[in-house]
Amino acid sequence: MDIYRPQPQAKALGERINMRSVMQQVYLWMTLGLITSAVVAGFLATTGLTAALAPVLMIVMLVEVGLVWYLAARLTKISPQRATTLFMVYAVLNGMTLSTVFYWASLSNISLALFATGAMFAAMSIVGYTTEIDLSRFRGILLMGLIGLIVASVVNLFLASSALYWLVTYAGVILFVGLTAYDTQWIKRQAEVLEIQGVNSGAAAVRQVAIIGALKLYLDFVNLFLYILRIVNNR
Repeated sequence: MDIYRPQPQAKALGERINMRSVMQQVYLWMTLGLITSAVVAGFLATTGLTAALAPVLMIVMLVEVGLVWYLAARLTKISPQRATTLFMVYAVLNGMTLSTVFYWASLSNISLALFATGAMFAAMSIVGYTTEIDLSRFRGILLMGLIGLIVASVVNLFLASSALYWLVTYAGVILFVGLTAYDTQWIKRQAEVLEIQGVNSGAAAVRQVAIIGALKLYLDFVNLFLYILRIVNNR
């Protein structure tokens, strides 16, 4: 993706006014989404409501898929307030489905997976923000990898192959590590565009980019966590 690069002086000024605030909002909303999902998941699991909701969790998962596709397609066309609301609704729904991990993984393994995910996510996000390499050249590879991962996961629901299961698991870790760096750089470039356009007072534009970025990084974190948890739990 070709994006005009500001001159060094303009860029420095933008970083003081916009770049930092945009990135802060991205990580703030991502963190709020993760905390919301964690609270919902923990509450449902500890109160036993997960088992009671089991019959409707498949419907919840389908609603999640539809909502995330809607957000991906319409996020730039709807108001920032509505985008924020839908993002938090998605976080709640995802928390409901994530509550099931407490039934197949121990709390110690969940904690270990969270720690490992946080460390890997932070490292790759820093790489994506600081690298001079244009990661957009890997967009096609990452997209094909994501499609392949989904197809392989669906196929293995019928094959129940242990070898394919572990292949998908480790491939998933590699893929979402790469996507974390890629998405971070993409968000940074959108922040640069805001700087160039001089929207220092355009709170709506900043919020829109922040929610788009938060959704991307939220999905990267959650998926990376689930694949790492499968490895840690050895199941």
